[in-house]
Amino acid sequence: MAVLVAMLILLVSLLSPSYSEESFDVRQHLSTVSSYGAGKVIAHNGFVPSTIPEECTPIHINLLARHGTRAPTKKRIKELEGLADRLEVLLSEAKQGEEKGNVSMEKIPAWIWGWKSSWKGKQTGGELISKGEDEYIYTIIATQVPRASASAVAFGMGLFKGKGNLGSGQHRAFAVISESRARDTLLRFHDTCGNYKEPAVNQIKEPVLDEVSSSLVRRWGLNFTRQDTASLWFLCKEEASLLDITNQACGLFTPDEGYGKSINYRMGIPLLQDVVQSMEQAIKAKEEYQTPGTYEKARLRFAHAETVVPFSCLLGLFRESEGTEFERIQSEQPLELPPKPPQKRNWRGCGNKDFCPFETFKEKIVNPHMGQNYDSICNIKLEQPVSSSPVTAKTLSSGVVSVPQRM
Repeated sequence: MAVLVAMLILLVSLLSPSYSEESFDVRQHLSTVSSYGAGKVIAHNGFVPSTIPEECTPIHINLLARHGTRAPTKKRIKELEGLADRLEVLLSEAKQGEEKGNVSMEKIPAWIWGWKSSWKGKQTGGELISKGEDEYIYTIIATQVPRASASAVAFGMGLFKGKGNLGSGQHRAFAVISESRARDTLLRFHDTCGNYKEPAVNQIKEPVLDEVSSSLVRRWGLNFTRQDTASLWFLCKEEASLLDITNQACGLFTPDEGYGKSINYRMGIPLLQDVVQSMEQAIKAKEEYQTPGTYEKARLRFAHAETVVPFSCLLGLFRESEGTEFERIQSEQPLELPPKPPQKRNWRGCGNKDFCPFETFKEKIVNPHMGQNYDSICNIKLEQPVSSSPVTAKTLSSGVVSVPQRM
């Protein structure tokens, strides 16, 4: 009997090209904010794809994708407008400092003078833009957030164009399924997990922001605060991913700034269980010679950075190789904080290969997590707060740690 292959695709744009200062392009280092277009131009340093055995036949695809490129949300638009006012204050302070001989205005980048937000006055925010729609060609399941469901629709329109009889594009009808935000433990576990709280996330991010802020003050002679730094980093990501501008806000930072920490990745266990279950059902149906079309050939999910990043951590894709950090996580041994970027990353699961037998995937990646229960992770009140140092696998599995995609 032919060997059956169930494919798992993690569509994320968590990019990790080799690094040199001369060729550094921030658009390829923006985690889930990186556009798929930026990902296409990255060389994989001689990586040779695995040869798929001839007896293998694809029968099922599992996809987890972040929604497409979006505009800033209304909250973020307001923040950027406030940043423009804040920059005027900093420039005024710098002028006064120059008059006293304390500051050199020559350090200040020219773009800061008179800078205004490109989204000033915009009344809506967070929607999927046309650039994001072009990045997709599939769909089935999405969160209730409009940009995620819009991505799913765009994906489906591309997939089914020319395969139906609706309109000049010969489209066909398709459904996008969404779960209530309050109950969506698969794609919005970061919202439904009771033990994951934003204040704790911010507390762990603050020392990193303070460190970067001090560097910016020394480098540019403006008294940037922690909030200024956070806003400027957000502006860098928006300018780079949406406007292809990399020499303004992004130019304030060095390549090793913008550091992310770990997260309570075990919140994604229900999603991992769902992935494995759907793949097992497809394999079983094929082995039982069920009629094609009577079993699921694809389960396609459209969610958010807060879904994809923890799930990639759960799979161990952010760790370097087998036998090291990922096995230490699984065996509850102490774990050091990850190194600052840019770093080469191993995004392949089984022996640094892009082809992984399903049984090997379950044995090495899935089974070590199956002793955990979502309710005990998220809904049982923790007796003690998580210490930020040292970080251990036990604290990662039961505590609250910070989100790795935004600093």
